Amino acid sequence: MMRRMCNDPVSFFKCLADATRLQILLLLAVEGELCVCELSSALAASQPKISRHLAQLRDGQLLDQRRDGQWIYYRLHDALPEWMATVINSAAGNNAAFIQPCRQRLATMGDRPQRQKTCC
Repeated sequence: MMRRMCNDPVSFFKCLADATRLQILLLLAVEGELCVCELSSALAASQPKISRHLAQLRDGQLLDQRRDGQWIYYRLHDALPEWMATVINSAAGNNAAFIQPCRQRLATMGDRPQRQKTCC
């Protein structure tokens, strides 16, 4: 599969144009890193849907991942151009109401160690 990098403004804003992908990016901006099951719970969406959007964001090099045992954690890519990171962080900081329901659902999962035991 050919990687479609979001390294230009048009591709980048197309990645942000979908509500699910935007919520994922904004959640990761404020939460740091999350696994698929946390994102699925936060967005009240199926795991396959979340995985599909994560793959698009990863292919666009907006996300990075790390494996910890059976879990894969996603975060904003460390090598994002500064202007992209600024857009994402500004949107997250200025649109708390947009992701507040997601953050509330995430909070009901319990503390992080407990989530890791039942996650994914």
